[in-house]
Amino acid sequence: MTVIIETKKLTKKYGSKAALDSLDLTVNKGEVLGYLGPNGAGKTTTIRLLLGLTHPSDGSATIFGEDATRHAADIHKRIAYVPGETNLWPSLSGAETLKFLANLHGSIDEAYQKELIKKFDFDPNKKVRTYSKGNRQKIALIAAFATRADLLIFDEPTSGLDPVMAKIFRDEVLAAKKNGQTVFLSSHILEEVEELCDRIAVLRAGKLVELGTLDELRHFSAVTVEATFTGKPPSVSGIKGVSNIEIHDHFLRCNITGSIDELLTVISKAKPVSFLSRKPSLEELFLAIYKTPSGEK
Repeated sequence: MTVIIETKKLTKKYGSKAALDSLDLTVNKGEVLGYLGPNGAGKTTTIRLLLGLTHPSDGSATIFGEDATRHAADIHKRIAYVPGETNLWPSLSGAETLKFLANLHGSIDEAYQKELIKKFDFDPNKKVRTYSKGNRQKIALIAAFATRADLLIFDEPTSGLDPVMAKIFRDEVLAAKKNGQTVFLSSHILEEVEELCDRIAVLRAGKLVELGTLDELRHFSAVTVEATFTGKPPSVSGIKGVSNIEIHDHFLRCNITGSIDELLTVISKAKPVSFLSRKPSLEELFLAIYKTPSGEK
């Protein structure tokens, strides 16, 4: 498996404070990695280090096997980056901006760019100063995807987009993945990360606290069980791992961690009319991870 991004003990300090502390992370070719954490956790610092915009205090970061700081110019020929806030040239038109960004990058799939302009319902003939935040974001996304870059780095990429355009973005990420491109996605929109990402990395106070697939992270939160009965629901309060029990008339809802066998036995004996169990969402997992004291599993 080809490693695209690799960091070893990557650290960035500002004075005595570590914005990023000993990050060990690999991202493989064709993978979509979700990079999560609240504001101030170190996500943007990581991206700035990967882009070579700031130098590490310690450790290293490589992209395509090259040092991200020393070989930034060569690396940038093979990557595309979209920030959450785009600062563009107000006097240029959308078309002129796209052409300028394509020239800066050095390569462009013109047919794909035209397709993206249509998909994102973007009018390239207006001046940038007249565009809304969402339309300015469209320029950055169209420019990035049209490069067909080996690595796409997104930092809150759907900021300002309406739900329809956000769906177009997700479709294009999946198309990029199918094309063998690698995606590093930092986002606060957890449904977006849940839909797109192969693995999820979670930062807290500059440290990587969790890394894995969604299924691998599910040990942090309980399965939710709901059932209805013709009569009174059975008592489940004595079952190991059961919590947050709610009973309303003939309806039972509870959470369970660990084995679900005993709970299923009790519910099945009471002959339920309906039964539903669901795994925790990424939002529930994220909140559970942040409620866990640092260093605990």
